[in-house]
This record gives sequence, structure tokens and C-alpha cells, in this order.
Amino acid sequence: MDGFESNEGVILIAATNRPDVLDPALLRPGRFDRRVVVSPPDVRGREAILKVHTRKTPIAQDVNLSVIARGTPGFSGADLENLVNEAALLAARTDKKYLEMFDFEQAKDKVLMGAERKSMVLTEQEKRTTAYHEAGHTLVGKFLPGTDPIHKVTIIPRGMALGVTQTLPNEDRVNLSKERAENNISFLMGGRAAEELVLNQKTTGAGNDIERATDLARKMVCEWGMSDILGPLSFGQKEEAIFLGREIAQHRDYSEQTAQTIDREIRDIVEKNYKCAKDILSSKLNLLHDVALALLEYETLDGAEVERIIQGLKIERKSTVSNTPPDNLKGNLTDSVKVESGAVGTSGGTPAPVPA
Repeated sequence: MDGFESNEGVILIAATNRPDVLDPALLRPGRFDRRVVVSPPDVRGREAILKVHTRKTPIAQDVNLSVIARGTPGFSGADLENLVNEAALLAARTDKKYLEMFDFEQAKDKVLMGAERKSMVLTEQEKRTTAYHEAGHTLVGKFLPGTDPIHKVTIIPRGMALGVTQTLPNEDRVNLSKERAENNISFLMGGRAAEELVLNQKTTGAGNDIERATDLARKMVCEWGMSDILGPLSFGQKEEAIFLGREIAQHRDYSEQTAQTIDREIRDIVEKNYKCAKDILSSKLNLLHDVALALLEYETLDGAEVERIIQGLKIERKSTVSNTPPDNLKGNLTDSVKVESGAVGTSGGTPAPVPA
């Protein structure tokens, strides 16, 4: 980067995901001495990006882009473009003339969790177990203060999961308190607690929940200093591969006695919040049965339907096909569906076939 005259205005711009491994010679004054951090868009940014990508797409009046933006934390601009494209393809396959909120919800589920595994056949016992598992997550999240509102719960297999309980945060968060971290562990353990409480059994369906809960408890103790016994200390020095950017080893910089204390603290945190989840479900046992039976009947419930069940009201299902014309654009949806590979963005997917 030498050899330029003082009167030549040349600006070099480069991008990297690992600024910590750059040579200091590159970062000295006069070279790459300005850093611009490009983070994923916040909820307002995601809503604005969705408005750009739906500008030429016919959408129905029931589409609420702010709700979609709230439900896609961490999405990049390319991910949101892919979401709109998937929604358009789903609507085109059913010969719709415009996109509805149902199409966006289905597209978001597909992007986040994978396509529905319609070919997978579950026995009645497996469906019942999954229903109670997801109902346990739902009620713990509903009655435990400090958790995000329930958005959708389903027992339709998607990806590697037999069922999913989705929450919808009211706002983007960049910080996590100890209370919210423990509430998240209770929410994760709600499925296993419901299985033991009602079915008196333990299944592999809680494997991912237990893994995530244990990992969260370990970070509370070893990284975030949230243990009252160990105090505000960090344990475990990570060693990373410079060019891969992935953790490959963790150096133990503490004694064997401290290791035993760490294990005991992690166990205590998980077991305490598991007991909290079980206590909530024990006090709401009738509601647990009601939510599980509704899932067995309808397979998918949204947040409003869960609220109606809790209030003792019947579920009123509306048709997913609307005759209300869109406000922003007239015409056929198939004319506006984009299927080139660029619409896939950074998600790494395969371009969808052109709808017939």
C-alpha cells in the first residue's frame, strides 16, 4: 500500500470477520486505521429491509411487517430477502394472487427450522408425548415472569425436531440478566418436566433442551460470573484456531477442587430451575391437559389461541384464504416471484424451482 503520491486520493476498503488476527502492520496509522463495525440490523432496520423487499410484491392487508421483524432477530438483509422469496414461492404454489401473513409465517418456520417432514409418520403415543412436551414449554413460558411471549407452538415435525415452541421477543436484547438466564433454563426444562409429571417417563425428545440448558448454566458459572459461591471470576482459557475462528480446545486454568465446585454449581442451577418448571406445571395441570389436547387436535396453535385456552375459551379457526385484495399492488403473484440464486442470500440454500 505504498507508492501513492500525497495528492492522490485513494481509499482502500476491506472486510473481515476476524479483526483480532490481522497483522499490526496493516492497522498502523495511514493504512487500515479506521474500523466500521457492521452488525446485524435491529428490529427497526429489519422492518425497513422487509419494506424494501416487499415493495414490488403484492401483499394482503393482514401482513404486519413489524411482527415479522420482531420474530427474526439476528437475520441479515440477505436472510430477510430469502424469507420474502420463500413466502412468495409458498403462495405461488397454492395459486394465490398475493402474500398473506400465513405465508410469511410458514416461510419463517422453513428458514429457521427446515421444511415440514410430511412423510414422517408418528405413532399416537409419540404424538401424545410430543404434545405434552410442547405444552410444558408453553405453560412454563406463559406463567414464568421475565420470558418472551409465546408466538407459536406446533407438533408438526420440522428439520430434526418433532415439535417446536416459538417465542416472540418484544425487543432486541444485547444483554442478559441472571434472572432471565435462569428463566430461560426453566423454559427449556418445561418439556421434560411435563413428560415426567403426566406420562411418568423420560424420552430423548428433551435432549436438545438439556444440552442448551446445561450450556447456558455453564456460561453463567464459568464466563459471566453469576455464581454466588465462585464469585465474579472466569474459568477456562479458550484456544482457537486463528484461521478457522472456531474453538478447538479449552485450557483448564483452575484446580481440581474448583472443577468440582463448578460441576456442582452447574448441577444446582439446572436442577433448581427444573424444579421451578415442574412446580409451575403441577399447579396448572388442567391447563397442561387442555393445551396438549388442543395440539393433538389442531397440531399448531398461535399465541392468541393459547391465551384463549388459558382463559377457558374455545378456539375459533379462520380460513387461511382471504378474499381481501392487497393495498399496495394488483396483479398475479407469479409475475413477481424471484427465483434466481441471488435471492437465497447467505442462507446457503438451493434456488427453488420456477412455479408452474
